[in-house]
Amino acid sequence: MELLMGLAGGVLIGLAAVTMMLVAGRIAGISGIASGLLMPMRGDTLWRGVFVAGLLLGAVLIAVPLPHHLEASPVQGFWLAAAGLLVGFGSTVGNGCTSGHGVCGLARLSGRSFAAVIVFMATAMVTVWVVRHGF
Repeated sequence: MELLMGLAGGVLIGLAAVTMMLVAGRIAGISGIASGLLMPMRGDTLWRGVFVAGLLLGAVLIAVPLPHHLEASPVQGFWLAAAGLLVGFGSTVGNGCTSGHGVCGLARLSGRSFAAVIVFMATAMVTVWVVRHGF
């Protein structure tokens, strides 16, 4: 069942990215969309708010019928907040996140996105190794 859930999630992410590009002409980069809500420009917040609300609603809609497929993080709140800040910093420095570079940028054959994906995947691998094994 895990394989099917992962496959379904990947297909839905891909469909959402394609739909966003075809309908709105925008890249479905979550960090850019969310940061646009924090630093709004005139006339640019409604679609961003609807997009983020849709993400939250989607999480609720899947959690109700399939709660056993969602795991609570055993990590304490401080570490989650620190990780979130680091991800936000990395998204700002890298001018995008995994959805913007990894899903949309690679599909557009962007060299910058290819480089970004290599950097954040390598960083993720090193981070997992350090967390599991120490220095």
